[in-house]
Amino acid sequence: MKEQEKGLAVEAVCLTKMYQKKAAVNRLDMSVREGEIYGFIGKNGAGKSTTMKMLCGLARPAEGEIRLFGKPVSDPAVRRRMGVLIEAPGLYPNMTARQNAVMKARCMGLADERSVDEALLLAGLADTGKKKVKHFSKGMKQRLGVERAMLGNPDLLILDEPINGLDPEGIRELRRLVLRLHETGKTILISSHILGELSKISTVYGIIKDGQMIEQITSEALEEKCMDYFQIEADDVSRALVLIGEAFPKVRAEVADSRLVRVYGLSEGAGLIRLLVEKQVQVYASGFHHMDLEEYFISRMEGGRADV
Repeated sequence: MKEQEKGLAVEAVCLTKMYQKKAAVNRLDMSVREGEIYGFIGKNGAGKSTTMKMLCGLARPAEGEIRLFGKPVSDPAVRRRMGVLIEAPGLYPNMTARQNAVMKARCMGLADERSVDEALLLAGLADTGKKKVKHFSKGMKQRLGVERAMLGNPDLLILDEPINGLDPEGIRELRRLVLRLHETGKTILISSHILGELSKISTVYGIIKDGQMIEQITSEALEEKCMDYFQIEADDVSRALVLIGEAFPKVRAEVADSRLVRVYGLSEGAGLIRLLVEKQVQVYASGFHHMDLEEYFISRMEGGRADV
């Protein structure tokens, strides 16, 4: 199935949640298509966890609508298609990984324990034997939390900050698990403020700031925005834009702030600087630059809603 033909696994419209008369989430719109790994990005306190709690029915919105696979989140049938890990996994420390998983499966009404063993194998925890969870590393506990969310073979996984606090090895193991789950066709909504890690797995990003969605962007579109550019610091950016457009019609120029212009598609900058100086635009600094994904995210989270 082509990507554009896939339906929406998650759709939120004007989602709002108030705490003590303050909007933790403010008229947020979100669209997650089936089969995507949706990286939900924002600073601590931006509203990520509150949004995810509303999406999985753990918190009730003050306003707005949530639909999962085209049905209301309150529909029992659609909630069975969802697996959730919000905040810390609720594990029994004196039980083994399998005992924890079996208990969760029984609470869900799953009689066939083969699904437990399959999920443990996928999570890389099948060989932990009689080792109790209290002796697990934090990364192993997080993977067990994801494994429990996988029970019942849900189509949608909602994972809130699963890599928070993990060491590099734990992060790498969890990343591999998420990619394995994606290969099975699952839709994954995963939040984090560790931008570099999300950039390694996400196919789509949603950027939230102060409870509002400021941008949703595919990984391909993001790569295009993070191309090399030539940056100029000048005294008159408006005049610089006009001159660049007239002399270099094939490039794209945009204002970064009150004194910075970024020019995309330029192979060398000497001719451009010479033009600006000849036209009496004072240039303070210039040079080629590559914006990485983390820099882009930070610029959006600090600067607000995207213009493109």
